[in-house]
Amino acid sequence: MSELGDIYEDYIECLNGQDWERLGEFVHEDVVHNDRPLGLAGYRAMLEGDFDAIPDLRFTMELCVCEPPFVSSRLWFDCAPKGELFGLAVNGRRIRFAENVFYRFQAGRIVQVWSVIDKSAIEAQLVRAARPQQ
Repeated sequence: MSELGDIYEDYIECLNGQDWERLGEFVHEDVVHNDRPLGLAGYRAMLEGDFDAIPDLRFTMELCVCEPPFVSSRLWFDCAPKGELFGLAVNGRRIRFAENVFYRFQAGRIVQVWSVIDKSAIEAQLVRAARPQQ
């Protein structure tokens, strides 16, 4: 993997370890997420909220493509959110879904993130779980 790919792998390890003190090593102070300027503090708060809502959250990298200054990744999640997730009443049920995310790096840190969650996959699982068993 490239140097940028190694940085990205370390970033994913930082997230999975919830090592928030190190987040600034990987994320720029002026980071923008889906066109929302969050800054490092807002980005950290967003991630902490994700882990609060999903206690068993783990980022699993399924695919990673590096073309500096960009990294694109397909992240996989297999988790049981406590309550609502993306406006859906999951309420502790185990769900599996993907996130397709693109990052732009500047000076070795993430400065911009574009993220799309496969919400329809979650909806389909909830519909199947709600059907009466025959």
